Amino acid sequence: MSIPVVLVKGEDPVLLADAVSDAVDDALEGADRAFAAEELSGDDLTVGAIVDAATTPPLLTDRRVVIVRDIGRWGADALEPLIEYLAEPLETTSLVLVAGGGQTSARLLNAIKKVGRVIDAAAPRAGKARSGWVADRLKASPLRFDAAAGALLVDHLGEDLGRLASIIEALVSAYGEGAHVGVDEVEPFLGGAGGVAPWDLTDAIDRGDTAASLVALERLLGNDRHPLVVMGSLHRHYAAMLRLDGSGIRDEQTAASVLGMAPFPARKAMTQANRLGTAGVARAIDLLARADLDLRGLKEWPDGLVLEVLVARLSRLATTTGRAPSRR
Repeated sequence: MSIPVVLVKGEDPVLLADAVSDAVDDALEGADRAFAAEELSGDDLTVGAIVDAATTPPLLTDRRVVIVRDIGRWGADALEPLIEYLAEPLETTSLVLVAGGGQTSARLLNAIKKVGRVIDAAAPRAGKARSGWVADRLKASPLRFDAAAGALLVDHLGEDLGRLASIIEALVSAYGEGAHVGVDEVEPFLGGAGGVAPWDLTDAIDRGDTAASLVALERLLGNDRHPLVVMGSLHRHYAAMLRLDGSGIRDEQTAASVLGMAPFPARKAMTQANRLGTAGVARAIDLLARADLDLRGLKEWPDGLVLEVLVARLSRLATTTGRAPSRR
């Protein structure tokens, strides 16, 4: 049975475009796109025009697919005719709504969820989930990637997973469908390294892995993270340890409640605070305070150098005040 409406949302324009294309293909159910699909756009587009298109019977095909972008440009009041339509949608029409241009109305979201579905085009940010996301797409591609090539793509792209599809397309063009692809074949098509998540930096620091910490810092700064934003991430990381130090808290649920965060990062903060000990946490806070002043002009160093020295010292602190955590 056809789904009357699908909302596609996501921040990465490439991943969003791919998800919209897939949603339209699913909605067409094999119908000729030239006859069945209609995309509505333009600054003068009205919600009334969307409803008119949705209620128009198909011509020369069994169904119609109406695509509307930037549905977030309208508020709840303006969307009332569309919300009313979704209460009794036409069986021969599928709406593909694309979020953007503002926050999508909660009332519209509720109406969509009752009769359709919401697709989140965002790629996962957590390490294992991100690796699995890449692995699934490599398996679905017309190429055969070995494990080392897949691991290289995960590490190199970081959070910039929207580039994966174009890399796969380039590899198909270069080597042909069905080709076996290893590290040597992938490397020439990688381009610049993608960004990483802030926790990639703090996890490397907590392990005492100075080299990995500096690489993560370079990739954060190289992808438009302001030095003070990076400093803020580091400060929050160690401030959590400071709040737990000496508290006697030994379980992650209590730590999560005290810190106001999810249990997993709370457990990491609790574990690292125990490893560093009171002296180690105090030393880390002192290093952060000094570096913050240096970033604000106390020391005439480039911002990148200030952060590199700070990250190296914090990483070394993890190995000199306690046993660095494993890479599990």
